[in-house]
Amino acid sequence: MRLRLLLLALGTFAVGTDGMVMAGILPLIAGDLDVSISIAGQVVTVFALSYAVLAPVLATVTARWPRHRALLLALTVFSVANALTALAPSYGILLVTRVLAAAGAALYTPTANAVATALVPPERRGRAIAVVMGGLTAATALGVPLGTWIGRTDWRLTMWLVTALGVAAFAGLALMLRELPQPATVLGLRERLAPLANSRVLGAALTTFLVFLAFQTTFIYYTVAAHPATGGDQDRLTLLLLVSGIASVGGSAVGGRLVDRLGPRWVILFAGAAATVLSAASPWTLQSMPSALVTSALTPVAGWAVTVALITRLASLDPANAPLLISLNSSALYLGIAAAGGTGSLAMALLGDRWFLLAGTALMALAVGVSVFTTRPAPAPRTPALPDPVRV
Repeated sequence: MRLRLLLLALGTFAVGTDGMVMAGILPLIAGDLDVSISIAGQVVTVFALSYAVLAPVLATVTARWPRHRALLLALTVFSVANALTALAPSYGILLVTRVLAAAGAALYTPTANAVATALVPPERRGRAIAVVMGGLTAATALGVPLGTWIGRTDWRLTMWLVTALGVAAFAGLALMLRELPQPATVLGLRERLAPLANSRVLGAALTTFLVFLAFQTTFIYYTVAAHPATGGDQDRLTLLLLVSGIASVGGSAVGGRLVDRLGPRWVILFAGAAATVLSAASPWTLQSMPSALVTSALTPVAGWAVTVALITRLASLDPANAPLLISLNSSALYLGIAAAGGTGSLAMALLGDRWFLLAGTALMALAVGVSVFTTRPAPAPRTPALPDPVRV
């Protein structure tokens, strides 16, 4: 059983690496395809927006398919799309291949989570999802720096790495995950979006959107932000991304413990405030390698602590429908990433390569401000006053 979950996690590792590694190779893509870094950054926007839009649609269309078939189709589309990305002769074709890759990713990740819950008893479903989603965390810690290092001279090598990861996951699942139970219930698209009518769910999704908009406004163009520290050296950039990835794993662990101790609301507020302060200092701390290393270690701890708290709080609003709420959270997350490609590009055009970081600071402060109101405990129902006793 553990092997099956790890094979599912290998797929999410491939998907996570594909979605985040572009930040480390944008200058190479821009130079090779003769576009600006701002334009090259839109490949991240296209991938994230396609994922956010297609995830609920594809989940609905394939709801009655055998899970094994859906997983293999998803990985086939994902792997072929990344191979085409590696071969893309022009920027326009590159964008098309990123939409195809997002379609494969959008079908794979929710299906993998559903399969994980079907493979284990109900009391172990949380741990099963944690194993599968651990592939995304591993992608941050290992996949992104490894992909950046491999593509330090040719970004296409990075895409061949992602393709190989997708093919490896396909081969493993084709051999080891043949018979899978169907989900007990099948939801239509309207039912999947219905929780957004709840103002507290909508507020939580909005906070997730703003948090990832803030972080990704900076991260997508991290090569530009960290250039004073790295001097354009890809090995130095890889080191910063490796430190950031390892810190992300630590941030998830710390965030989980703090949520259990303090509750998600206070972790969102305190860690969000810490992330805002770190972001405000980044135009100065990213000017040299030593301070950039410190920033790369601290910022992801605060950021991933917020992420864990956001997911925990959203799931707690309606525990019976937690998987559905988490899928909506994922769509809000990817919409934030998609919008960040545009906000980061606009901020660089208006503020320059150093001060555009403050746009992320302002957005993070806005996210914290929104969370102050959207995470307030629901008011306790009023108990009607009892009439005064009748004196006899």
